[in-house]
Amino acid sequence: MASDDKGTKKEVIRQKMLEQHHEARVVRKIVSIISILMLLLIVVIGGGGYLYIQSALKPVDSTSKNQKTIEIPLGSSVTGIGQKLEANGIIKNAKVFKYYVKLKNEGGFMAGDYQLSPSMDVAEIVSRLKTGKVLAKASFKIAIPEGKQLSEIAAIMAKSTNQKEEDVFTKLNDKEFIKTLMAKYPDILTDEVLHSTVKYPLEGYLFPATYPFYKPNPSVEEVVTAMLDKTRNVLSNYAEKSKEKNLSVHQLLTMASLVEEEATEKADRKTIASVFYNRMKKGMPLQTDPTVLYAQGKHKDRVLYEDLEVDSPYNTYKNTGLPPGPIASAGKDSIEAALEPQATDYYYFLATAEGNVIFTKTLEEHNQEKAKHITNKK
Repeated sequence: MASDDKGTKKEVIRQKMLEQHHEARVVRKIVSIISILMLLLIVVIGGGGYLYIQSALKPVDSTSKNQKTIEIPLGSSVTGIGQKLEANGIIKNAKVFKYYVKLKNEGGFMAGDYQLSPSMDVAEIVSRLKTGKVLAKASFKIAIPEGKQLSEIAAIMAKSTNQKEEDVFTKLNDKEFIKTLMAKYPDILTDEVLHSTVKYPLEGYLFPATYPFYKPNPSVEEVVTAMLDKTRNVLSNYAEKSKEKNLSVHQLLTMASLVEEEATEKADRKTIASVFYNRMKKGMPLQTDPTVLYAQGKHKDRVLYEDLEVDSPYNTYKNTGLPPGPIASAGKDSIEAALEPQATDYYYFLATAEGNVIFTKTLEEHNQEKAKHITNKK
């Protein structure tokens, strides 16, 4: 009996050893499979990352014949340049551009207006930015001064491109044309521009600047595209500030246009903006004369009392808050004033014949200054 028990025990031990050995083989096999899978995953991820980076360094569209004017301001960071290039469809990825520049120890990019294309790879773009290889000699230039309205811009465009002013202005207000632009520039052209109360959809959106063109008689679309590219580039510098102030692009350009139209060379735009914001906070109408003239479609040196009765949503004597849209194209100074107004307790201002602007806190003070400086009353 004892012998049988010993045999049974040995058999049990042997079976356990066999089971443990089998389990160990299974575990080793599982570990091996997991290791192989992890290795493959690393290879795939690494290879995919490498391929992605290689792709990002190549042209966005090697067959593209389009060129865009990209402004690189003085003191621009590599991050800022990359973001601007990506936003304009010149490169695929701003971060890859940044790491490429750092890895290659590139730098010393020169400020200027560059003619860049989606057909260029990152290496060529970096080379141009380093050498300051800016625009080729322009065939001609279109200069749009600050404070110009859409009708005036249309006249300048028509004269510069040998087109009829009426045709240009009609094109600028064609709804189908506007919709194609909205699809191309969804970040700046929203449904607000097509609101029923807005007089001209593109009013205030064509940035005042000098635009070079490299072939004679470009189309209206080509000219407008260059202008909207500039608008997008400029506004991209103020995106965070606009978000902080809870201002849409439309609201920002509207406020900036009011500042632009009221400002003189000697005026402090930020203080003018403060007056507008102070009045809006108190629920007071803005009562700015340029909106009345815009509603009438007139250009006059002096607004008369009868002008203030014009029935229009743009009449800021009859309506509170901002008008439905911009009334002119504002420059950078006015945009910055709209975003960073001076902290004041002024509610009135008055421009003198000499171009000075007098700010006052009360209506009584305002009327006193008006009596001093405005001899020919409305």
